[in-house]
Amino acid sequence: MRAAPISSLLRAKLGSSPSNGYTTFLPQIRKLVFEYCDKWPSSHNARTYILNHVESLARANPHVELVVRQRPQNEPIIRGFYINNRDKVIGLKGLEVTGIQKKVQLLLDSSGAKIKPLKKTVESSTEAARGIWSGLHSARPTL
Repeated sequence: MRAAPISSLLRAKLGSSPSNGYTTFLPQIRKLVFEYCDKWPSSHNARTYILNHVESLARANPHVELVVRQRPQNEPIIRGFYINNRDKVIGLKGLEVTGIQKKVQLLLDSSGAKIKPLKKTVESSTEAARGIWSGLHSARPTL
């Protein structure tokens, strides 16, 4: 007897594509870039945050690449780069260290998608056949 031929198994079928779901979560952010001026007073709190908190931030988020870059003669900013090839930029001028922490957390939690309005007005192309119902205009129920 002859055995049935075995269909070839392509190597691409063995892998799985990563996606968010019930058992997995892929953070959307891939890179954070801190940019500050070494001399300007407006960058003082950003420098303080970088010296005291960036190392613990990197340990807590190993999936995020952290870059610290000097940006001479400019205000401090933080840039978040996401896996959908978008980025978000937040200015840090005038923020205290706790405010900078909140902005960093905002970028870590964000998806990088464009902000879309949630509510849209619905307009009908045809008039309703019955009009608008109101409990004030209906007959009172009898018991």
